[in-house]
Amino acid sequence: MVATRLRQISLLLFSMVLGFIAFLQMFWRTTGGFPARYAGMLAVVAALFLVLWGLLLKFQPYASQSILPCVLLLTAIGTMMTSRIDQENDTDVAFRQLIWTCIALILTGLIVVFLQDYRVLRRFSYVSMVVGLALLLSPMIPGLGKEIGGSRIWIGVGSHTLQPGEFAKLFLAFFFAAYLFERRDRLAVGGRRILGLQMPRIRDLGPIVIVWLASMGVLVVQHDLGTSLMFFAMFVSMLYVATGRKSWLVIGFLAFAAGSAVAIRIFARVGYRIDAWLHPFDAAVYNRSIGGSGQIVTGLFGMASGGLMGTGLGQGHPALTPLANSDFIYSSLGEELGLVGLMAILVLYLIIVSSGLITAMKIRDGFGKLLAAGLMFTMAFQVFTVVGGITLVIPLTGLTLPYMAAGGSSLIANYILAALLIVISNAANRPPADVSSDTFRMEALTALKSRETSPAVHEGPRSARSGEGGESR
Repeated sequence: MVATRLRQISLLLFSMVLGFIAFLQMFWRTTGGFPARYAGMLAVVAALFLVLWGLLLKFQPYASQSILPCVLLLTAIGTMMTSRIDQENDTDVAFRQLIWTCIALILTGLIVVFLQDYRVLRRFSYVSMVVGLALLLSPMIPGLGKEIGGSRIWIGVGSHTLQPGEFAKLFLAFFFAAYLFERRDRLAVGGRRILGLQMPRIRDLGPIVIVWLASMGVLVVQHDLGTSLMFFAMFVSMLYVATGRKSWLVIGFLAFAAGSAVAIRIFARVGYRIDAWLHPFDAAVYNRSIGGSGQIVTGLFGMASGGLMGTGLGQGHPALTPLANSDFIYSSLGEELGLVGLMAILVLYLIIVSSGLITAMKIRDGFGKLLAAGLMFTMAFQVFTVVGGITLVIPLTGLTLPYMAAGGSSLIANYILAALLIVISNAANRPPADVSSDTFRMEALTALKSRETSPAVHEGPRSARSGEGGESR
């Protein structure tokens, strides 16, 4: 046990050292020193990470310890690059990002301490649905929602903006996991077999139709392709995990493809993104004032200039790309860290996602299995769409890279996601109780005694007998 704890803290300290070296090298090359206020704030963030690790040892002792170091390193790299871009743009986004990191760590610690049993979330499934939909549609409220970059996915809070869709995905994941857990047997029943696929029954298509309409509504009303796609993909992936039917994946893909094809013809903004994806170097598309490919091409040239090993921290020009610290932070990192650095970042995401999927496979509770799988599929899908959009694998969606892109909403929401995964992994890795131990026997006797003295237990048999008598009569 001692060796395991030493290995766990070594991973965390190693991530801290790497992050500090990155900040030190970047600041030394750009400013010739290390700003005192950044040194103080980084010390506070490091202390909060160590406190969080201590809370994990006490309240979640069996949780996966590979998640926290990866989250720390991704946050450090993203904030370092944001501060690098601040040097060129004369902004102060990175320091605010460190403040958001402190808030996210405090919330993560509270979840680790007070959410001892994640299954309590199942009790609030329909409440989670209402809250999730309210958050998702809140930008459409007049006077509250704000349109930025052609998408109305923000709400204004004073001089700050908040992206409620980042939190909506968590609440909707709670609802989807509870809903599919209760109805997985009904949805798994197959209908006719078409082209080698066991198709679902017509009457079981209701859930996917409703979610498809909701995702299309987000696309139509808010002009946000990324959130719409992520919302629908999360549900379909969880539906597949719940039933094991590949036909659900085929139906989901075809449904969203059909909806997107209609949206391309109706909404010019969606069509512009398709043109920028298919013809990024075309002069007419590149010079288009709305929906042009100039941002994508600039990011591509930035990554190309980085080559295999990168220009080096503080020695590139990442700020030339619009939204370099948020939507295009991956291309900014590619310029200064090179292809090797980008691959290392993807490996960190792969470790987090694989830890979540292993947890989903190990956990015996069906609700926890669906929730862990749904959250991890959502993160993996979000990383794929961001990286794929920047590298022209798929059209640009406008989603943000978890833990790295500038923005408090995304950072806090993804830290909460990591906290939920940690809590579920603790239940998955907890060793089974020893039925021969005196402690187990005492707990079993106490539970049995409480059931015998409970009024509900005595009423249950009487009501059951009266029900049986009524049926026989």
